Amino acid sequence: MVAFALATLLASCGNSVAPIVSTPIENIDTLPLKTAPLTDEGFKTWASADLLSDTIPGMSVDRAYAEILKGRKGQKVIVGVVDSGVDIEHEDLKNVIWVNKDEVPGNGKDDDKNGYVDDVHGWNFLGDIVGENMEYVRYMKKLGPKFDGKSENSISAADRADFAIYQKAKAEYEKEYQEVLANKNRYDQILGQLKPAHQAIAKKLGKEDYNQKDLAAISDPSPSEQQQIGMLNQMLNYGDTVPEVIKELNGGIDYFSGRLDTHFNMNKDFRMKLNNDPDDFSTKYYGNNDVDGPDPKEEDAQHGTHVAGIIAAQRNNGVGMNGVANNAEIMVIRTVPDGDEYDKDVALAIRYAVDNGAKVINTSFGKYFSTHPEWVRDAIKYAASKDVLIVNAAGNEGLNLDTIEVFPNDQTMTGPEIANNVLTVGALSYKYGSEMIASFSNYGKSNVDVFAPGVKIWSTTPLDTYEYLQGTSMAAPAVAGVAATIRSYYPKLSAAQVKQAIMDSGLTSKSPVILAGESSNQDNFSNVSKSGKMVNMYNALILADKMSRK
Repeated sequence: MVAFALATLLASCGNSVAPIVSTPIENIDTLPLKTAPLTDEGFKTWASADLLSDTIPGMSVDRAYAEILKGRKGQKVIVGVVDSGVDIEHEDLKNVIWVNKDEVPGNGKDDDKNGYVDDVHGWNFLGDIVGENMEYVRYMKKLGPKFDGKSENSISAADRADFAIYQKAKAEYEKEYQEVLANKNRYDQILGQLKPAHQAIAKKLGKEDYNQKDLAAISDPSPSEQQQIGMLNQMLNYGDTVPEVIKELNGGIDYFSGRLDTHFNMNKDFRMKLNNDPDDFSTKYYGNNDVDGPDPKEEDAQHGTHVAGIIAAQRNNGVGMNGVANNAEIMVIRTVPDGDEYDKDVALAIRYAVDNGAKVINTSFGKYFSTHPEWVRDAIKYAASKDVLIVNAAGNEGLNLDTIEVFPNDQTMTGPEIANNVLTVGALSYKYGSEMIASFSNYGKSNVDVFAPGVKIWSTTPLDTYEYLQGTSMAAPAVAGVAATIRSYYPKLSAAQVKQAIMDSGLTSKSPVILAGESSNQDNFSNVSKSGKMVNMYNALILADKMSRK
């Protein structure tokens, strides 16, 4: 009897409660469009909203917890966040950060014999690197000495493939460099005119926080003051006060200057800080355990901290915000610099996450040039062999990914998927209807799997702060949170089954949607991803429950 009872208990692991009897959400094409603008609080939580009750294309997260998961207990699931680093001491994340219990903190030893010393919360494959080149700049550095100034006719047949890549990289560099330089110069010019105009009018009005009504009330302005007022009126369309606009312009100048100094720098070798050859895959143990990065202000960890919060910020603790998953632990693998990531670092980061217990990996990054794509694809296959799901951001260039290759990915332009464990996610806007697809989001009937909230997403940022960010980088962790929740409550489901549950259970619409922000570029929502659906956690749990009982 005891043996029978034990066997029954083990067999029911993950399904020890009654089956879900809720009805899936359907028939959304009949819903009215939302007309009332979102409140500040509404913006902070829209990604968790329910399309039926709120007419906002959120993932029905709150409804899932209230109606399906209430009273149920799941198991812990480790989610690897391969990103720019995470503030592991953030007030809303510190209790959900993965702890390597086989490692003794701070003793300078590799206690668990995994090759990484003191990797208590993950690993930092970048060491002290913050800024980096774009991949096409690295190609130019590597191939330039061989091909610069040469014509195609002078290139041998054996070198034609490399020459074509060099030409493509050079064209991309010249286009991007000129755009960034022009933007910096334009911001400098505007700021050079705005500052003296602001100083003059602020002195005349006796305050710096004037508005357009104050400007209109200036009586009998001189010709020079009329010019200043005209410019200031124009600038106030971009901010509540002119000092705010000046701050934004300075921020833009810093951003573009930073790109010129790092992304396009043809002379500096940033990898020297790491003392590691990115083209030699045999050297695997480098970097350090400083998973939030070297910057005391942790500005370089903003992206990864935001991603981590979307996935698993502690729910219902009265602090900050609620992540999607309530049983997730965040394993931090710092891999993505300010610039393009190295394929070697990405491949090793995926393998690290897999080998140390992650069941879901979030990869919110991407590039359009790749030196060693085979290393990353082998890592994806390795993750598949160990039953690990990878949730990947589709990218933010408004491109059809069926016509251009992006890295990392799970298939080439001409071949089938290399594995069934990668879920590529495009970004939704909060505007249900024709503007549902984020104007920046990539899409593709074959190479994007699903869509999820990615516009104006509120989440954790370093030093106990919170901000709105947007991108497919925010849509992917939302889905990673759903995947972690399914794996928590239905641990018997494989990575491929979790992917299937998320794709098959989403909400679809036959309505046309605008792509890449161009009203002339439209298609039916059902045609812009493989599933033709937007992720819905409520429905995904219902389907996962059914799948787990077969």
